[in-house]
Amino acid sequence: MENAVKFIVKNLVNNPNDVVIDRVDDKNFVTIKISVNKDDLGKVIGKNGKIATAIRTLVKALARHENKHVNVKICD
Repeated sequence: MENAVKFIVKNLVNNPNDVVIDRVDDKNFVTIKISVNKDDLGKVIGKNGKIATAIRTLVKALARHENKHVNVKICD
């Protein structure tokens, strides 16, 4: 799951070396934290949050295969 997020985010930003994806597991609940360079934050969020929503939708679909609930946080 986090590998898919890392692949997507790294291809969106200008500074792919600054992308950090952290996964925190708690029983059936997973939190994925996305950290990017300050200059790339807008590219990950997108206009009106559309890119962030798409990333969250994809991650939730992937999480269903693992029977987990997922929360995606974009950290600045």
